[in-house]
Amino acid sequence: MVFVHGTRTSSAIWRHQLDALTRSGHPTIALDLPGHGARAHERFTLDGAIRAIDDAVATFAVPPLLVGLSLGGYASLAYAGRHEHKLAGVVLAGCSTEIKGKPLRAYRDASGALTRALRIGGGTWHVVTDMLTAMAGYSPLTDLRRLRLPVWVVNGRRDILRLDERRYLTARPGTRLHVVRRAGHDVNSHAPVAFNRVLLDALHELRLPSTRALLPAL
Repeated sequence: MVFVHGTRTSSAIWRHQLDALTRSGHPTIALDLPGHGARAHERFTLDGAIRAIDDAVATFAVPPLLVGLSLGGYASLAYAGRHEHKLAGVVLAGCSTEIKGKPLRAYRDASGALTRALRIGGGTWHVVTDMLTAMAGYSPLTDLRRLRLPVWVVNGRRDILRLDERRYLTARPGTRLHVVRRAGHDVNSHAPVAFNRVLLDALHELRLPSTRALLPAL
């Protein structure tokens, strides 16, 4: 299983998932996107994010389940749109809203001006404007419509990025939707047990082997 984080975070957000899945015997990797974590010195681009995901996917002997949150969800969907044959399925969390058009450009410009004026965001705010610039022309629904592999959508009930949730289900019939109560945008951290249950159910449905299943009987 490959985990992809959101904006201005890092692979560290997946600690609860990595711990649980490792105990269950499932090989996992959580990557850092360009501009984040160990790669904070780089600038974020969508192509760079897709290359980072591809490098992680290539470490597995069988097609893995790809799990992305927020920006990581959009990047995971874009990756699946280009490399569907390399994946067993994809879990999209906190990314059920189209992010293209004038509202995104206005937010990008306003956020940059505001943070410069108030001196907030430290030296990492550029990754937000890089992200918004990179994603300005991207339509997640376009990639979702072309997918044939299994897709799970997981959202916290209080997440504001659920605006197009039903459009996602219509775009790709058969998509599984899980809305987690008492959780917001960071659904994997707000409700780790519920989120992990979705992942384990997905692995079971996909029949992906665990390392335990590969061990010889004693």
